Amino acid sequence: MPSSTPFAQGWCSLSVLHERIHSRMERALQDACRISVREYSVLQVLDTQQTNDKHLHLKHVAEAIVLSQSATTRLVMRLEERGLLSRAVCDVDRRGIYTNVTKAGRALLATARPASDRALHKAFDEARRDPQLLPLVEALEKAGFPG
Repeated sequence: MPSSTPFAQGWCSLSVLHERIHSRMERALQDACRISVREYSVLQVLDTQQTNDKHLHLKHVAEAIVLSQSATTRLVMRLEERGLLSRAVCDVDRRGIYTNVTKAGRALLATARPASDRALHKAFDEARRDPQLLPLVEALEKAGFPG
């Protein structure tokens, strides 16, 4: 049986690294503030666009967090029900709806960000000790991640 190609091996290593990071972050965010990585990602994306005085269509939020538009809509609705997001009609295009992070959402992000950062750094530290993952970690660090 032929051995796997370097491309396939690289993909497996990347997948393992992603899953380890995701799993560690999921646990950390659940423990710190009872939110999922997906919820955190939505809050983070929306807070960033709001801070930069921009508004993204939900389609672009979905692309940013790699989730379908319908799943993103449901996620946004759940976060809105929890008081972490609010929605308003766009002044320019009455069909458009802006989604903004509320004061409560920002407070949650203030707790979630350090927990996420710690989890990310721990996951990278662990991956650095794995010879198969070390080249990926080094490449990501060389590219400025995590920054």
